[in-house]
Amino acid sequence: MDAKRILTFLRQLMANNNREWFQEHKKEYEAIRADFEQGVQQALERIATFDASIAHLKVKDCTYRFYRDTRFSNDKSPYKNHLGAYIAAHGKKALHGGYYIHLEPGHCMVACGNYWLPTNILTSCRNEIMANTEEWLRCVRSPEFLKYFGSPVASSFKAPTDVASWDQPQGFGLERLKTCPAGFPRDWEYVEYLRQKDYCCWHQVADDFYQGDGWLDAIEPMFRTAKPMMDMMNSVIDDYE
Repeated sequence: MDAKRILTFLRQLMANNNREWFQEHKKEYEAIRADFEQGVQQALERIATFDASIAHLKVKDCTYRFYRDTRFSNDKSPYKNHLGAYIAAHGKKALHGGYYIHLEPGHCMVACGNYWLPTNILTSCRNEIMANTEEWLRCVRSPEFLKYFGSPVASSFKAPTDVASWDQPQGFGLERLKTCPAGFPRDWEYVEYLRQKDYCCWHQVADDFYQGDGWLDAIEPMFRTAKPMMDMMNSVIDDYE
């Protein structure tokens, strides 16, 4: 994948996010889009070697429209400033977790897991964590997981906020409750995992990370490391889908 060319185009677009400029440079967009989609196909083939559940997916199942929906946004910029692909066995709109790659100038990223979970499903996920604590800790407290993604009690959350940000170098959980959820023991040793409102983990990467083909070797250990955590949550979530 020619990440340098893709990010150069996106930087130019960020400075000229209007329809006139885009139409003048549409051929370049089509070229970088085709290059990105070829990279997504490579990612699909690599991930399928250790997660057969996504083997049926096509590139179009994983990518998004480049045009922004501005109806309910104060930002009326017509185009996104990034390219992303979400590789999830049940589709992009399902709650079943998946793998995500993201190219954006200064904010390239690798992510994995589940987010935007309804309260009833979160309750079941929390019960699963308490019922299988040892297995959960093997997933999220392994040296590899902590190296790539950290923990919900690390730098992801800084008082007084309980919302993390994709802009942070790494993280596990974008939002959390201020206190222990109702019905769960407040004094439980690992209560930080019950306070999470999602089970998504991410790792920021340099702008040159996706350049060439070496990135495939780099994302594999990250996704392999996150997969056991995601599998535990998917085992619960799938009962609701």
